Amino acid sequence: MTAFEVWAPAASRVRLRLRPSGDGPNGAPPTTVDEVHELTGGPDGWWRLELAEVPVGTRYGFLLDDDETALPDPRSLRQPDGVHELSAIYDQDAFEWTDDAWTGRPLPGSVLYELHVGTFTPGGTFDSAIERLDHLVELGVDLVEILPVNAFNGPRNWGYDGVLWYAVHEPYGGPDGLKRFVDACHARGLGVVLDVVYNHLGPSGNYLPRFGPYLKPGRNTWGELVNLDGPDSDEVRRYIVDNALMWLRDHHLDGLRLDAVHALADDRALHLLEELAIEVDALSSWVNRPLSLIAESDRNDPRPVTPRAANGFGLAASWDDDVHHCVHALLTGERQGYYADFGSVDGVAKVLTGAYFHDGTWSSFRRRHHGRPVDPRSTPGHRFVVFLQDHDQIGNRATGDRISATLPERLCRVGAMLMLTAPFTPMLFMGEEWAASTPWQFFTSHPEPELAATVAAGRRAEFAAHGWPPGDVPDPQDPETFAASVLRWEELAEPAHAAMFGFYRKLIALRRSIPELSDPRLEEVRVDTGTDWLTIHRGQYRIAVNLADRRRTVALHGVPVDVPLATAPGFVYARHEIQLPPQSAAIVRCLPPPHPLPR
Repeated sequence: MTAFEVWAPAASRVRLRLRPSGDGPNGAPPTTVDEVHELTGGPDGWWRLELAEVPVGTRYGFLLDDDETALPDPRSLRQPDGVHELSAIYDQDAFEWTDDAWTGRPLPGSVLYELHVGTFTPGGTFDSAIERLDHLVELGVDLVEILPVNAFNGPRNWGYDGVLWYAVHEPYGGPDGLKRFVDACHARGLGVVLDVVYNHLGPSGNYLPRFGPYLKPGRNTWGELVNLDGPDSDEVRRYIVDNALMWLRDHHLDGLRLDAVHALADDRALHLLEELAIEVDALSSWVNRPLSLIAESDRNDPRPVTPRAANGFGLAASWDDDVHHCVHALLTGERQGYYADFGSVDGVAKVLTGAYFHDGTWSSFRRRHHGRPVDPRSTPGHRFVVFLQDHDQIGNRATGDRISATLPERLCRVGAMLMLTAPFTPMLFMGEEWAASTPWQFFTSHPEPELAATVAAGRRAEFAAHGWPPGDVPDPQDPETFAASVLRWEELAEPAHAAMFGFYRKLIALRRSIPELSDPRLEEVRVDTGTDWLTIHRGQYRIAVNLADRRRTVALHGVPVDVPLATAPGFVYARHEIQLPPQSAAIVRCLPPPHPLPR
């Protein structure tokens, strides 16, 4: 039997339209006439129907009330013809997994690698991405974090305009393509984290309000609010929780990155984030492997990553933009927009020991006080994901330029060393490891001309407010904007790019081999600073940084051991101080000063 269910609490009638799968003679459409069946409604707002086994691939949709236009299933697992068309029957259990021996990857100690499936390779599919996984193994990362892959309208998009959260974007390879990708990652020892968006729905193809009160009055930055706490919100929350569990259980994912959780308007006593953490922890016990929930939050609030026993939400980690802002502003000198408060050496020292720069301090960009402090004794650094670059911090620049397009190679290496020796969970953005020359720009492919024009105009206005001339902003709808953002893998053969890749690979290996460099205890980190230099104490190691455009001596405050680690990138052997070239950094192994013997 095949069961059809849909939640439509306000509907007076719901019918199922079935369209047989397969092609007619010579590739013609099927000749069989659509079937229409009545569903039976219940007091819980759910409508149900069971039919004799319906073949995989059969198209179907729901007719609400007397409307003869069939809508896709809100829980559709496959949309082979696009988000406006009928759904397709899909068997979650048909895929033949080979990862039975996979035991997972915990977040503590891991290095993440963020990629966008559509621009990671010229092929732009899961299968073409699989061909480059050995590169990530050689690099030494642990977890691959992919930008959203839920179904959205049009062929090209960042993925944050999804409207059918259970379906995988068909041009990438659909649900089987994602499963092949995850299976291939696990075969190489790589875990997979998926970026998911629960705070809004895209502007094209969102039929959820036709079925029920999935939305409520009000808006956030990206659209109407999801109904997490209003009337009938129990089923809306279940829709989200079941979606999260599906990715982790049925697609064997190792974690989820929760987009912009500060935009989740939820006034319930049990916040959606805590509810997700409870359910995911239960699933983790059943599948017997670690499952991580990572929040993106703009609030600078440690509560999401605080254990539930301490009245937190119990998530594994949260993105920490303040670390990025401090390092980016320090290295580039940029002070526009939200970088206004950042850029000092002391600011970098503050985030390395306390995670947040704004921890209850005045934010000039927001024109108010922002954030709250992190207790370094009870909150380990691995609960904060940090990055020198990510999709937002590159893609939300007017021209999508990477930091390597602005900074000389030596300062890019300084930034990488600061991130990969910090007490946090570091993340790279695709191509960063070889200083890719390609930008990563904002691109869309909205089929609706009015929507396309509105998005482009809004983009130009947004950047004009930040001081960028409107003429510098690429048209998101222009296919060339997308094409310019696709990685050029042939660059790896060029000496400068190969050298940067070697630097990243050795630095990640060093982080893995020396416990002090991944030690998450914030209270154990000490930073000495000057106007243009700093020394970070990581156990018996020092990360010495010279930001000046001249050579300088940086104090180490330690006694050297006898054997240098000559294989480490930028690693030197020195005594109580070190001479550093202009705009460079080095890692030094030291011992604490000897203590006098007791009398």
